[in-house]
This record gives sequence, structure tokens and C-alpha cells, in this order.
Amino acid sequence: MNLLHFAPPFPAVRFIHTLHRSRSTTTTTSPLITRTRLFTSGEFCRASLPFPIQEAKYYRELEAAVDVVERACHLCVDVKASLFSSDGRIVEKIDQTPVTVADFGVQALVSLELGKLFPSIPLVAEEDSAFVRSNNLEDPVVKAVTRQASAEDKPLTHDDVLKAIDRGGKEAFTFGTKPATYWVLDPIDGTRGFLKGSEALYVVGLALVVEGEIVLGVMGCPNWQYDSSIESTTEVQEIRKNLAGSGIIMIAHIGCGVWTKRLSDMLYTTTKMINGWTRCFVDGCRLIHEARFCAPDSQSSDSFPLSTTFSTTTIADSAGNNQILLLPTCCGSLCKYLMVASGRASVYIHRAKAQTSIKIWDHAVGIICVLEAGGKVTDWKGSQVDLAADKDGRRIIFPSGGILVTNGNLHDQILDKISSVSSND
Repeated sequence: MNLLHFAPPFPAVRFIHTLHRSRSTTTTTSPLITRTRLFTSGEFCRASLPFPIQEAKYYRELEAAVDVVERACHLCVDVKASLFSSDGRIVEKIDQTPVTVADFGVQALVSLELGKLFPSIPLVAEEDSAFVRSNNLEDPVVKAVTRQASAEDKPLTHDDVLKAIDRGGKEAFTFGTKPATYWVLDPIDGTRGFLKGSEALYVVGLALVVEGEIVLGVMGCPNWQYDSSIESTTEVQEIRKNLAGSGIIMIAHIGCGVWTKRLSDMLYTTTKMINGWTRCFVDGCRLIHEARFCAPDSQSSDSFPLSTTFSTTTIADSAGNNQILLLPTCCGSLCKYLMVASGRASVYIHRAKAQTSIKIWDHAVGIICVLEAGGKVTDWKGSQVDLAADKDGRRIIFPSGGILVTNGNLHDQILDKISSVSSND
């Protein structure tokens, strides 16, 4: 089942902004707008945000985050195109999680670009360079980063890229107990989805935390599919049909809502392309048995926290009053947040496991996207997620029981059900 076409369309408001651009290199006074390399024919050009700068305190930071996540998505697709034709491009970490040149390339790219613009803001991210060094991956990582990085006076070296990766590593910065400002990056959330094929979802996720509050977030999902039949011109349909997937960029800024744009819209700079953002909202479902649920891929039906009250099904037409519909979305946590924030799913339930730590980068950007779309995110006791529970590293969170992500309407109902199940265990 194609889940991206199964659910109802986005609850959305369309924002249209037409830009006239030439195909020559664009020069502006903004230090954030520089582009010399391309993923496909055409040129990159920074897209305007869908709300005025006066309404967004972190406009410049969000503008930079959109730009670098866009390029990170291109890096992923570029690496994936050669993934299965080159030796040594798919490797495994000690914990058996598959990881590729793209993971390290994205972290290096984001670190390099944000480090230039905001050198005083540290980066909390998943990878460090030890694995790259020990597996002789320096050359392909540097090559992948160089293709997407902004123009440099000199070529990037191995040392440049390895240092950029380590800037987000666990040894790079110690926060202490005071409120802090930092970026949170998941280079590729759902790496198995990245390896799985063109239909599986994976996400590049970036958020900014300011004194304990997530203030902006950007998710890029290159495999998100659209129905090209709704496009207005044959030429635009043909352009998008030639892409691996239309893809999506989702952005959130505190107080400004959640907006999405096709990744393919951001690839082309001709006057015929419409620079349009779509505002997204969570769905309006109010009954548990009518909701669409997401759960971790590793979670079996009988371990689902509502399994004592409801049976589960993955077949939409068979869901009855005592059943709930589980969407088998692969892979990772952030694509499930994206589904809830866009109105494609109603609920995401993540159970904490005794032997598995919950990493901040798997949730931070998703949290702000769901909240700004009108939803709610808490632990299983209804408390907010404490981003500073890991005082020194800000890398691990400790939600009681797990994390509950909903459209808001269903939140208290599901918390009551979870509490009832827990009290009977």
C-alpha cells in the first residue's frame, strides 16, 4: 500500500509566491545566498520563507537551515544513485545499523555551512569521524560534500571534512547545567529506509534549541511522493517525472506554523516554476478507533500500548470499532512526526526500552513541527520532554514510558488508555 496516497490530502492553506529568476549565477547582498553547484540541471537559489522576517525572530537561522537541509537531501540522492554500483559504499557500524557515505557527508556539510554562519552555536549530532577513518571512507565523503558545499577559496581537504564531522560528536562540547543554544542534527533518520529503495522514507532533520526551547526545525524527505496529475502544465509534470521522487521540505518556526514545499520546486530556477509553500495542520480526528497510528518498526502488534483495548490492523477497510489502523511507515522516527504534522497520520506512539537510550536528534525537529501544526507531544505521563535531562551532552532524553505524539484532540484519551494499561501490568 502506498501510504503517501492512502491518507487524505494535507489539511492545508496554499501560499503562492512567484519569483522570476535567470539561469545565470545569482548574486545578492545576503551572505546566505551563494550557489555554484547543482544536483540536476538548473541552479540552486535560496527560496523565500512563507512569512515575513518581522514575524520570525530566527528568520536568518531558519533560512540557513532550509538551505543546508535542501543540499543535504541532494547529497543523499546523489550518493544513493551510486550506492549499489561502487564497492565499500554500504558499511555497518558496530551496532549493526547500516550507515553510508551519506550519513557522514550530511553531517560534514551541515557542520561546515552552519559553522561559517553561526560559529558560536555548537552542533549536537549523531556521528563522529572515527568510523570514517577506520573504514577508509575519507575520499568518497569529501567528494560527496564538495559537490554540495558552497563555494570555497580552496578545495576541501580530508582534514576539513573530518573536523566538521567531529564538531557534532559527543566529545566536541560540554554544556553543563546552564540553558544553552545549539543545533540538533540527524544526518539521516531511517538509514535502513535510505538503503531499502525509492519507496521507503528517510529524513534529514535539523532543529535549533535556544535555552531549552526548540525554536525552529527543518525536515527534508527526498522520497516523499506526490501525484503529478494535479500539476498545471505538461512541462512541469515532465520535469518532476524525471526525478527520483518529488520529495518534501517541511519547516517550522515558533509562532509561525508549519509549511511544506516540494523538494523538486527548489531544484529549478526558471520563471515557469512556482515558489509555493503549503501550510500544514494536524488532522481533526477525535475518535481513537478512527485514527491512523504510527509506531516504531521494531514494535510488534502485541506490544503496542493499546493492545489490551484495541486490536491492530494495517488494512484500512477492515478497521472496526475495536481496531486501530497502524500505518507501516519505514523507517525511523522523524518520518512518523512528519506524517502527524502533515495530517497523514493522527498518532505516533514511541515506547521507551530499558536497554535503548532515546536520542534527541530522533525527536527534536519532529517535536516542533507537530506542535506548530497544532498537535501535542509529551511523555506517557503527560509531561513535556526535557531536552536538558542529559546535562553535559544534550544527546539523550528520558521520557517517562515513552513519547506520545498526537493531533491534540486524541492526546488525553490515549494517555488515559496508556495509564490504565500500565496500572494493570
